Amino acid sequence: MQATLRTSVAFDGTGLHSGAPVRVVVHPAPVSHGIVFRRVDLAGQPLLPALWSAVSVSPLNTRLTNAKGVIVSTIEHLMAALSGCGIHNALIDIDGPEVPILDGSAAPFVRAFIAAGLDHLSAPLRAIEILKEVTVAEGDAFASLSPATSLQIDFGIAFDDAAIGRQQMTLNMANGAFVRELCDSRTFCRAADVDAMRANGLALGGTVENAVVVQGADVLTPGGLRHPDEAVRHKMLDALGDLYTAGAPILGRYTGYKSGHAMTNRLLRSLFARPDAWRWVECDRRTSARLPGVGVSPADLEAVA
Repeated sequence: MQATLRTSVAFDGTGLHSGAPVRVVVHPAPVSHGIVFRRVDLAGQPLLPALWSAVSVSPLNTRLTNAKGVIVSTIEHLMAALSGCGIHNALIDIDGPEVPILDGSAAPFVRAFIAAGLDHLSAPLRAIEILKEVTVAEGDAFASLSPATSLQIDFGIAFDDAAIGRQQMTLNMANGAFVRELCDSRTFCRAADVDAMRANGLALGGTVENAVVVQGADVLTPGGLRHPDEAVRHKMLDALGDLYTAGAPILGRYTGYKSGHAMTNRLLRSLFARPDAWRWVECDRRTSARLPGVGVSPADLEAVA
């Protein structure tokens, strides 16, 4: 069945790139509403459905843009939390152009969602089943979706900085795996990248308190890493959030190597341009049990830092 939050939850913070204060309130929503953002600070309170077709190219985050140029950016951590907690319908009020970065992970969202609880709606849930492999690539980076009975993510990264280096992880996203294994992994960057971004008016709200900052073999963030492979775990978190802009859970295997937000969106565009590569399926109890978020409980948070 479709699910929504039992009660509204609010988050206050600053945007990673803008540095501006922002409030987000995630409200329950009715059957087949989907995930929709509402810019409450603008005249008419324009709506932006969180769909792949509304994502504009942005290598540093996932950004929604409507026909009038209204944006909501850095949605990926919130989208990952919604997907990983099994929330299919939500109206998200936001009073600025960027979702707050909070601690750089999805854990604050997850904690609040689990505390609020879910309402299961009297309507069947549809998922997107991958039938044929679809791949996009650029240089040695690539992303693909291939058939599988549940959502699986296989991700690899390679960085020159010894603090990150080469990392790879594969995870079946069913049965609370996102909450236990990925949700507390923070965004990361190199110290040199921070300087370059700030010189271009970006990362103005970024600090060592909401990102893992590395320099060569050193981790500059106080307290160090939450996981030895926190970087690849965060890339998987991002991928889950970006995939949720498909508009429904996906039954398939996502494989990424050096992939990012823009490439995952290209992959979804390629998928939906091929009607033979996917189909809608109505989830019965057995299929639903393999989806992210099904069966998540407060106990799953015990593994979160």
